[in-house]
Amino acid sequence: MKDPVHALPLVLGLFLSGSCAAVLERHPKVRHIQSQGRSDDLPFSDVVLAGDTLYVAGTLGIDPRTGEPPEDPEAEIRLMLDGFRDKLALVGMSMDDLVHVQVFASDLSLYSTFNGIYRSYFQRSGLPARAFIGTPPLLRGARFEMTGIAVQQAGR
Repeated sequence: MKDPVHALPLVLGLFLSGSCAAVLERHPKVRHIQSQGRSDDLPFSDVVLAGDTLYVAGTLGIDPRTGEPPEDPEAEIRLMLDGFRDKLALVGMSMDDLVHVQVFASDLSLYSTFNGIYRSYFQRSGLPARAFIGTPPLLRGARFEMTGIAVQQAGR
């Protein structure tokens, strides 16, 4: 079959036969989890656990007393990372279980400041893969938002 379009039905047939069934049988149960005290009705889960993999929704550094990000960017970074760590703890994970992180920043001049604080949240030397993305204004006036994927480490 020289034409890849004609090969598609064959490939799909193989995938949908026994090999697909085996994948579906092994597919882990998925749990959608909200943080304790979350009272909004926004259309997303804080974390989704699929087997030993955790998907963490975007997290902002919002001061719970004011409902806004602090004036000090370092305080905002710590609030965001503390909130992120708390989401991981919902399923017994830690920052060291992270394998991939995306950080959105509305002010790229804070890159070094962010890195200094971020590094202090990890105990191990191998850090997760990460993207640091410049963005227009974030929700609620935040300077940073972080999302990530964690995998439960063996032996814990």
